[in-house]
Amino acid sequence: MRVYVSFDDTDCLGADRGTGKLVRWFTERLPEGCTSWGVVRQQLLVHPDVPYTSHNSSGCAVLDVPDPSYLPLLANLGAAHIAEHFIDGSDPGLCIADENTDLSAIIAFASRAAIEVVTQDEARAIAEEAGVHLSGHGGTEDGVIGALAGVGLTASGWSGRLVEFHRPLREFPIVTTVAEVEDAGIMVVPVDRNVQMPKPTDTLDTQGWLRPRLWGGRPVAPVTSAGPDSWTAIGKQRLAGPGGATPGGGHAGVQHGGDDW
Repeated sequence: MRVYVSFDDTDCLGADRGTGKLVRWFTERLPEGCTSWGVVRQQLLVHPDVPYTSHNSSGCAVLDVPDPSYLPLLANLGAAHIAEHFIDGSDPGLCIADENTDLSAIIAFASRAAIEVVTQDEARAIAEEAGVHLSGHGGTEDGVIGALAGVGLTASGWSGRLVEFHRPLREFPIVTTVAEVEDAGIMVVPVDRNVQMPKPTDTLDTQGWLRPRLWGGRPVAPVTSAGPDSWTAIGKQRLAGPGGATPGGGHAGVQHGGDDW
């Protein structure tokens, strides 16, 4: 059974760890019988009325679990994980949902959270109606917004970037082959003008860290041609602003998230 465990707003400016790292750590301590399919970074609205640490992103761990009886255990583990790594000034939220639940309203809410200001009250009401776990764990608890949105965007299958997929994506060499990437379960898709299909023996420059997208419910590495039999993955990391962050500000009760990917 596929389960989505989403965290948001677990850090603050200047912290030595952020939401991305916290989600990856969580997948390393799963109960016996549970496995991680991957970890997805979801981008939410960046807006003057939305307080956030650096990029306003949430993280969702996609898990395969034996049956629904594991859901309360995962909720307890998630809460304990946040408590263990809590940073003063953060406003953490946790959301857990499974694929057997009707997530349509959550997906619709998540689509809005990516482009407009939404509120904590809306998030809680939608989660209650859908019957999914949504909880705050300190501060203003504004992280419930991004946590719910992280589940919705990931469950839609058409949003986000994978930061883990079975194996750490940082383990791929800087220059690898199309075959090695596809053997890992990641589809290589050209997005340049000619859309010529790559051959398994073609080289692929990961630019130091492969960054697959979640497209159609599966990991896809978009690439552009770098010449004959050669490809370059898109999505090279760009540096943040001064101090490595873009602080926000504004009203209580709206999105608030961090970034550490």
